Formats: sequence, C-alpha cells, structure tokens
Amino acid sequence: MTIRYLLALAMAGLAAPAFATGKMTCDVAKADMKPQADLVAMLEKEGWQVRKAKPDGGCYEVYGTMPDGNRVEAYFHPVSFEKLYVEQRGKVLFRKE
Repeated sequence: MTIRYLLALAMAGLAAPAFATGKMTCDVAKADMKPQADLVAMLEKEGWQVRKAKPDGGCYEVYGTMPDGNRVEAYFHPVSFEKLYVEQRGKVLFRKE
C-alpha cells in the first residue's frame, strides 16, 4: 500500500459522521427540532435525573436515571419527544419498531 492510499483511508474515516452510534436515527431537519432543554425539562418533571443529553443520529440521546431507578441510555424523537429506544448496560429495555 502506498502512503497516499493510507492517507486517503485515514481522511475518509475522519469525514465519516462520528456523532451517530447507530442505535437509533431520526430524519428531521434541524430547523424542525424542538429545543433539547425542553426535553430535559419534560423528563425531569416525569422524575428522571438527566446526567447528559445531546443530539445523536438526528435524535436526542439522554443518559440518566429513570423514575424507577434504572440508569439508562435513551433516545427520543426531536420533534415529538417520543421515546424511541432505552438501553441499560447493554440490555435493550425498549425499542420502537
């Protein structure tokens, strides 16, 4: 392999969308997304303890503790805030089909 080929491979890896984990994706224009802070406020009102929230794959990804005490990673639709996916330590608790 040439150095030029290896450099091209490295650059292609850098250009790939590093933000998406592949667990869930949402096809929504950024302009249509509700503010992430509104989702956090809604979840906290429901009894969640949110440690971190961020966009991922077009959805909102939330790390936190649910009202039942389970620490989870969860994905929500950025327009409806519908729960799409919930995982606890590698075990899928919920996945919207």
